[in-house]
Amino acid sequence: MIRTVLFDLDGTLSDSAPGILSSLRLAFDEVGVPWVDDETARSLLGPPFWHSLPPLVGSHRMDAVVASYRRHYVEDRGMFDTRLYDGIAEVLDALFGRGMTLAVATSKPEGHAVPIVAYLGFAGLFVTVCGDTLDGRRDSKALVVGEALSRLGDPDPKSVLMVGDRSHDVLGSAAHEVHCIGALWGYGTVRELVVAGAHALCGQPRELLDLIG
Repeated sequence: MIRTVLFDLDGTLSDSAPGILSSLRLAFDEVGVPWVDDETARSLLGPPFWHSLPPLVGSHRMDAVVASYRRHYVEDRGMFDTRLYDGIAEVLDALFGRGMTLAVATSKPEGHAVPIVAYLGFAGLFVTVCGDTLDGRRDSKALVVGEALSRLGDPDPKSVLMVGDRSHDVLGSAAHEVHCIGALWGYGTVRELVVAGAHALCGQPRELLDLIG
């Protein structure tokens, strides 16, 4: 019996690619790093930048790129260039109405995720919005999921489900023996999610209601 559902944010609850990629491209330009092709850019959506960016920008330029990105993302309000996926609002309302405990577990810095969830209009449905720290102390999805579960009182993993669109969502929840449903409307691929070991794949948000039961 599932009683708790953890949702990833980017690529699962909302399509945040426009704000993230435009801010990141400006950061690359400012630091003098060539912009990447579309496939590589898409691969950057979701995983922590601490792991995905060094091969592209070099470890010696990471601090400059991240600082520039955050300036554009926060101060220029790129963080609010995002929208809920069609059907997500209905799913969240239905799960909340069933008495489910809902939480957000994202690799995005928590200080950014909290106002974004509020902007999307569903902050009141989530018991907690958990993310990375600005200095990267929770730089893996496993650490984020672990922190979220701790805040929720460490529920039985069999009563918890993760919903996410990338392999790190699947692997991060598996580290805590929590199953993950792969959200195919996001930024990952079927192969990526299957190889990572997703418990099930979901083509549309509304399908979650049947899978969760």
